Amino acid sequence: MTNTLLEGFLPFEHEPYFAFGQPEVAERQRAAYRAVREKYVGREFPLYIGGRAVEGEGTFEVRNPADTREVVWRFPKATPEQREEAIRCAGEAFEDWRFSDPLQRATIFKRAAELLRARRMEFNAVMGLENGKNWAEADGEVAECVDHFEVFARETLKWAQGNAVYPMPDEHVTTVYEPLGVVVTISPWNFPAAIPLGMSLGAIAAGNTVIWKPASETPLSSLLMVELLYEAGLPRGVIQFLTGTDEVLGDSLVDHRDVRMIAFTGSKEIGCRIYERAAKVQPGQRWLKRVIAEMGGKDPTVVCADGDIDAAALGIVQSAFGYAGQKCSACSRVIAEESVYDELLEKVVRLAGELKVGSPEENGAIGPVIHAGSAERIMGYIERGKQTARLVLGGERAEMGEAEGGYVQPTIFADVDPKDPLFQEEIFGPVLSFTKARDWEHAIALANDSEYGLTAAFYSRDPRKIEEARRRIHVGNLYVNRKCTGALSGTHAFGGYGMSGTNAKVGGPDYLFWFVQTKTVAQKY
Repeated sequence: MTNTLLEGFLPFEHEPYFAFGQPEVAERQRAAYRAVREKYVGREFPLYIGGRAVEGEGTFEVRNPADTREVVWRFPKATPEQREEAIRCAGEAFEDWRFSDPLQRATIFKRAAELLRARRMEFNAVMGLENGKNWAEADGEVAECVDHFEVFARETLKWAQGNAVYPMPDEHVTTVYEPLGVVVTISPWNFPAAIPLGMSLGAIAAGNTVIWKPASETPLSSLLMVELLYEAGLPRGVIQFLTGTDEVLGDSLVDHRDVRMIAFTGSKEIGCRIYERAAKVQPGQRWLKRVIAEMGGKDPTVVCADGDIDAAALGIVQSAFGYAGQKCSACSRVIAEESVYDELLEKVVRLAGELKVGSPEENGAIGPVIHAGSAERIMGYIERGKQTARLVLGGERAEMGEAEGGYVQPTIFADVDPKDPLFQEEIFGPVLSFTKARDWEHAIALANDSEYGLTAAFYSRDPRKIEEARRRIHVGNLYVNRKCTGALSGTHAFGGYGMSGTNAKVGGPDYLFWFVQTKTVAQKY
């Protein structure tokens, strides 16, 4: 593809993070929390259907995971009739939006980036109150949203130019990409802004319309992003925003004959269910539905005997315990060669032991897991792990005074057997396992011993080992001599292999291909 339309764009640069170590920056973030509490806490928010803000049939509560006694806001429960109306409105809006000027789409995204830059700390605070991210974790996600807007503005124009073909002497032949139709985006609570935004921008950039269904734990982080797009000039019918119960917005959305595609991020169980149900052609359906799914990981860090042990230890702790391990990309398995195993374990335990559990609103290093059910499930893994492996750190709930939240201590198990659930199953919490490898080749084999294949880190100074790791480690995102979290939109195209999903690489050069169909037109001279 040529880039003629992109010539007027400045070179892309990732949005810088706020320096919260500076007192004046920290005070601005505290002020943003105060403003968000004054502006939003206690409010009831709407659905958006056909461009109109509407009420549902009753509401549900959104609680602060840092202290679940606090109801922060309420959202509507959409009715089956509203679901049908939203799909109809999305279909009608598609007939106009599919032919919209790509320059218009790109301009809207660029304008949205500017609007978000001015409100980043507000969005950080909303996210912290909804899903318990500390300042840095929330800011990393909101900065990623700015990057998404900038990246998708450029990708919109790139894909609008079609692709060159080998010429014919007596024909004019073009290959162009056309949108699909109505796309349902179903997103998780752990990245409630960046994940649904990335999926939705992929759809919208290609000329599709969107049914945006956020996680029930974190709807405001999504709604504010939708309203930001409206403010930037997006025609309001292009996104229908629905919240409510799975009974109304689960299988029925996936099965609907007028839905062309489902973009999903979440658990393996739900992703596989969507994949299966979407394959069934419904009466009156005139296409095979497309599905993209990102379904989690069991991500390893491999440390070779010649690796930088200090850098590996720091990267492991950052990627295992950032946001209490509630990332599909989080390091949950460390596989180290025997000769450095004990030294690495000691360094990781020391660094992790310095992390303080605390309120995300006050920027605690380790905040709560999303709710009590998650904490109970995580503690179940920990209690069983105490019978099968060596507990070297944590292993208990953490108390936070009178606050009622799912706080779990950073927990590390050593000498974990590769068949142990600690090694094989996604725990989605602050739990890390250490396993010993005979040599670096054995370590790579252990890294691949998983049904998942999302991210991995590999630490070595040996170019030959690095080259073998690049070829043989079976993941969508391999990071050499750095941590396995922190993918940047536009640079680290993100998506995995195996049961981690369909390998749709959000933020990458091929992502829009998932949201288009290809047309070849040959005109004889």
